[in-house]
Amino acid sequence: MTNILAEIESLREQIRQHDYAYYILAKPVIADHDYDKFMQKLKKLEDEHPEFQSPESPTQKVGGQPIAGFVTVPHRLPMLSIDNAYQEGEIKEFNVRVCKLLAVKEVEYTIEYKIDGVAISLIYEQGRFTQALTRGDGQQGDDITHNMRTIGSVPLKLRGQDFPELLEIRGEAYIPNSFFANLRSTQIAKGDEPFANPRNTTAGGLKLLDPAQCQKRGIQFFAHGIGYTTDVSLLNHAQFIERLYNWGVPSTPDIKFAKNIDEVLELCQLMMEELHNLDFEVDGLVIKVNQYDLREKLGNTSKSPRWLIAYKWEKYEAETTIQEITIQVGKTGTLTPVANLEPVQIAGTTVSRASLHNADEINRLEVMIGDRVTVEKAGKIIPHVVRVEKQHRTGIEVPFQFPTHCPECQTSVEKDESGVYIRCPNLSCPARLRESLRYFASRQAMDIEGLGVKLIEQLIENKLLTNLLDIYRLQDRRDELLNLERMGTKSVDNLLIGIEKSKSQPAWRLLTALNIRHVGTRTSQILTKKFGSIKNLATQSAETLSQVHEVGEVIANSVHDFFASIWGIELLQGLESFGLNLGTENLNAEQDVQLGDSHAENGKLKGKTIVVTGALKSKTREEIEELITNLGGKAGSSVSKKTDVLVVGEKAGSKLEKAQQLNIQIMTEADFLNWIS
Repeated sequence: MTNILAEIESLREQIRQHDYAYYILAKPVIADHDYDKFMQKLKKLEDEHPEFQSPESPTQKVGGQPIAGFVTVPHRLPMLSIDNAYQEGEIKEFNVRVCKLLAVKEVEYTIEYKIDGVAISLIYEQGRFTQALTRGDGQQGDDITHNMRTIGSVPLKLRGQDFPELLEIRGEAYIPNSFFANLRSTQIAKGDEPFANPRNTTAGGLKLLDPAQCQKRGIQFFAHGIGYTTDVSLLNHAQFIERLYNWGVPSTPDIKFAKNIDEVLELCQLMMEELHNLDFEVDGLVIKVNQYDLREKLGNTSKSPRWLIAYKWEKYEAETTIQEITIQVGKTGTLTPVANLEPVQIAGTTVSRASLHNADEINRLEVMIGDRVTVEKAGKIIPHVVRVEKQHRTGIEVPFQFPTHCPECQTSVEKDESGVYIRCPNLSCPARLRESLRYFASRQAMDIEGLGVKLIEQLIENKLLTNLLDIYRLQDRRDELLNLERMGTKSVDNLLIGIEKSKSQPAWRLLTALNIRHVGTRTSQILTKKFGSIKNLATQSAETLSQVHEVGEVIANSVHDFFASIWGIELLQGLESFGLNLGTENLNAEQDVQLGDSHAENGKLKGKTIVVTGALKSKTREEIEELITNLGGKAGSSVSKKTDVLVVGEKAGSKLEKAQQLNIQIMTEADFLNWIS
């Protein structure tokens, strides 16, 4: 009998290890059918030897007998609600309140996705799962232990030994989008009424009396917080997330950590841009004070904690058909699949295209040409495909084959090492050349007037542009330019004047224009401010670059590799020979280099926060904001009490209304330009 018990315990431990690899590490090591064999063998042994049954055995997830009804249980600590914010200005106001209450200048925060699911409390006693409760009214909830035991991502026994005697873990139950799409497809194939959305389906599943029926809904769990607990010494949320990982409890993925509110807002935008990669519904972001002692000082109101806030947005979605999938080749050679859609109205705009981002995203969605899909537009994010409505498939849909060769130059494509993007490696690829030249000449980079997309294509076709340096060689090819179609004397002269003017653009603009991977306007300003000149920057090691605030290892390696390459060296030498502004050589690495206009330090707008909104006429919003920065001001993104001036164009909207309510000075575009001149 001892050998039987040892075999049972061994099987249980093996299954727990496989669960950990699958739900926590996201790296399963065996196939599903092999996992099922382990489970079947364990169940058989337990049935034959009931004396060795255990409530935390993995077989207990299969589901027991239906229950008669739900019991209401008080929460040891209330499950409070969360205050919401819908604008960046409201997030800044939240930070002001937090800092004022704590009497500090800055606070560390965490940012995590707000899962659109059902709030759940899990209770573990001596490492064993004993109870699960819904949020209910916040003071008490329904006991749904019988259903939560069936969820694969909820461990019946915690890993390790460093867990407290009593531990309450709080989180969200949800259904993955991919599973939900298959669930609806199966229902419709059977002639049943399909479920409406993942959240309602989750809530309904957890209130089923039969756990076996609940298990069929594919509900999963993400932890995001800690409730009533004994004997846990945690300094901050980061430590708690690490502890969850060690215990084998899945936490909300891709949690970010920020040193201050400015980093919070930057990370929020990055996280919103990654929504398309998530396989679960999200209705916002949750911003939390990281340090637990500061949370305790801040305390709670009667309804919600003072140390966190939800940054939410309205979500709009519609169903349409993918008519075609095409490939776009970008300025860095990235091949991006784009879904051409049957036009559909979403949030007042007509949507006819949506990026599918990369080959992995197409595989994850299992999308085919001709599929009916749900397209979502959330917050500031461009439309993206949420899921395929497989129940509408007729059999005429066509799988999309990702090209093995660049559609523009037929060069064999390459996949990023440890990445998801597929690129054309040919630096002379017409698409790469066209996009890099367009970006170089654009307003956010070198701002070369007259060098638009159509002219760039014409110059490439006539072999007058084969690389970036050829832009400046055009100054010696006036006669050839005049021979081009639709190029008269005035057009050519304006182009050549624009090229000459670009030579004196600030060094950060030139660095932006070089199209180095991961380096945009903000990073270019930081690097030229730190190192003074692009020549000095080009000599730095990757290690030195990675130490610069807001740069990090990925950007540092990208910058270093660019300037260490033969192509980068030749390009920098060429730009210098044509007399472009590479920055100031005699500055040391720590000296503060002014960005753009030399009057920034003592500029007319020093100390003023100015917000720009609406459709402008003579300049783009980016150009107005650059003028603000160059004159010492701060270009704000939202209207608040700290805003000094609102510059408005046509269709200004809610920012104008808020500025009027707060009695903030309002200027038209023309008024503003007259004022600063």
